[in-house]
Amino acid sequence: MPLEVPSDAQAAGLSPQERRALLAVLTGVVLATLDTAIANTALPSIAADLRSTEAGAIWVLNAYQLAVVATMLPFAALGDVLGPRRVFLGGIAVFTLASLLCTLAGSVPLLAAARALQGVGAGAMMSVNIALIRLIYPASRLGRGVGMNALVVGIGFAVGPTLASLVLALGTWPWLFGINVPLGLVALAVGGSALPHSTRLGGRFDPLTAGLTAVSFASLVFALTSVAQMEAWSQVLPFALLALVSGALLLRRQAGHPAPMLPVDLLRRPMFALSALTAVAAFATQSLGFVSLPFFFEQVLHRDPVQTGLLISAWPVLVAVFAPLAGRLSDRHAPGLLCGLGLVGLCVGMVTLALLPADPSVLDIAWRMAICGAGFGFFQAPNLKALMSSAPPERAGGASGVIGVARLLGQTSGAALVALCFHLAGTGGSQIALVLGAVSAGVAAIASFMRLWV
Repeated sequence: MPLEVPSDAQAAGLSPQERRALLAVLTGVVLATLDTAIANTALPSIAADLRSTEAGAIWVLNAYQLAVVATMLPFAALGDVLGPRRVFLGGIAVFTLASLLCTLAGSVPLLAAARALQGVGAGAMMSVNIALIRLIYPASRLGRGVGMNALVVGIGFAVGPTLASLVLALGTWPWLFGINVPLGLVALAVGGSALPHSTRLGGRFDPLTAGLTAVSFASLVFALTSVAQMEAWSQVLPFALLALVSGALLLRRQAGHPAPMLPVDLLRRPMFALSALTAVAAFATQSLGFVSLPFFFEQVLHRDPVQTGLLISAWPVLVAVFAPLAGRLSDRHAPGLLCGLGLVGLCVGMVTLALLPADPSVLDIAWRMAICGAGFGFFQAPNLKALMSSAPPERAGGASGVIGVARLLGQTSGAALVALCFHLAGTGGSQIALVLGAVSAGVAAIASFMRLWV
């Protein structure tokens, strides 16, 4: 069944229809979040069942990520033209259909193609979900709304690996995608009747600009990933050049546009630009931690996979605990201060993890993970509010798209840095990655505190 909307929605004075609308939005967030977490966990089972190499099976993950990052900004721009409601409902429909196709896929290429279609649906949903929350919640309670969104994301990442392990223990991997189908249908039915309509900018959606945006971001991410994997320059350079050329053409085509698809107009606002920079650096830290810590716990500290999963879960659980609190506080206090304090905590937590003794106890690890989770949870909701409130209402779709792109760029760059650390330092690369995560969190904290003076 879909999520039950927490009582914080009633506390914000939402009507029954607005609570149903919030339910639909949060269910879409759960679908996209869980799908990422469970696919990572199920990848070895998928590779074995479909008789694929590990390198080939990685495309089950990469196809989804590339599709999301390529479509996020075009869908955000489409949301400004048509309204976020239509884009979100279309995204749920595509995601649900693609989930059904995933369950029927009999080979890795077919599964990767279905996953790419899933990524298109997720890109549509995640590009406008914060814009819809802005429509649902009154401006004075927006912090509560984005805190609720952060809470759901934290829960999704926390329970995703456990849910995947449970499903795989009882059945086969197609069920991991099959459970999305009834959830998607319920979200589509509830959202169709409850999601709010909004004033549309009108105008014309530019497919060429959308294509240039998609090619620019997809080729950039592919080039970064290839560099981190130390692929041959003959593979890296074509995609790097493609990213540069398509990016230059995109900027030229959008020059003077009142609502550009790549929202350079919003990035000229100091508060918005600093909030976006804070998000990229903070999510890079999260990715540096989440990707490197399993290797660190198992290869360096010699913990078994079950212990590793339980230890890592302390981070997202604390995010889920602190995100709603930080969201409520952001309605009364400056987001730059709240985010900055949280990111300082995240930086300290990453440093303490990198300096763990050779044979730490569970408690030694758990309190360090808890500091990281609490710090990240204190950052997320206030930063979302700062991004949305620093953009004009008519550009809510573009601002929501930037939130998604900033998160994906941070996560992608963090994962790429982890891969590079392992290539350069072997097993010791996990500790180097944790140090880089602390540096990235420090950069994010500085960017956040700078917002107090703009």
